[in-house]
Amino acid sequence: MQVIRAVVRRWRTEARDQGMSTAEYAVGTIAAAAFAGLLFKIVTSSEVKTLLLGIIRRALQLAG
Repeated sequence: MQVIRAVVRRWRTEARDQGMSTAEYAVGTIAAAAFAGLLFKIVTSSEVKTLLLGIIRRALQLAG
């Protein structure tokens, strides 16, 4: 019986330590959304658009 109790106690302790809690999910979600917003702002900036269009034009000129 003591062996079973020890196994259950160990399983409960390990189960508590696995995965993220709700608060950690919330912080991770907010951080991911902020990072996505920052990337969107950078990618849609005029400098990046100009750079990407230049790369595409050069690639098309080399191809054709």
